[in-house]
Amino acid sequence: MTPAIKLACQQKIIHQAHEYSHDPAAASYGLEAAEKLGVPAEQVFKTLVAEVDGKSLVVAVLPVSHQLSLKKLARAAGAKKAVMADPARVERTTGYVLGGVSPLGQKKRLATYIDASAEVQQQVYVSAGKRGLEISLTPQDLQRLTQAAFADLTD
Repeated sequence: MTPAIKLACQQKIIHQAHEYSHDPAAASYGLEAAEKLGVPAEQVFKTLVAEVDGKSLVVAVLPVSHQLSLKKLARAAGAKKAVMADPARVERTTGYVLGGVSPLGQKKRLATYIDASAEVQQQVYVSAGKRGLEISLTPQDLQRLTQAAFADLTD
């Protein structure tokens, strides 16, 4: 059981874990998850970590079929500039390996922003903390567990 799934269980959140056979050669881990789970890509969300204003890390959760707008993420975070975070720092701070970073159960709680498109979904799928494992839950429960804000994050 990953920290992400433990957190959902501890908080008594209705969720479901979905395991699939991950192919390390997949061009997009997120699109691979959508395809293997048989769910629309708009419901599968990737977790990206960025550094804002050269210091703090923030989490962006957005559909796997979209690109993150660093400018919009910076605006949502009340910052001037956002850049993708150093991979080693991401792994150290979240406790997860790249390709399996979950917005849930991170070692250090980071400010989190969920793309507003999640609000219209009944269920969203996010990494459960390792490659080949997703967790589905309502967007409202995801927001509550991460203490996130909804914002427009995509181009």
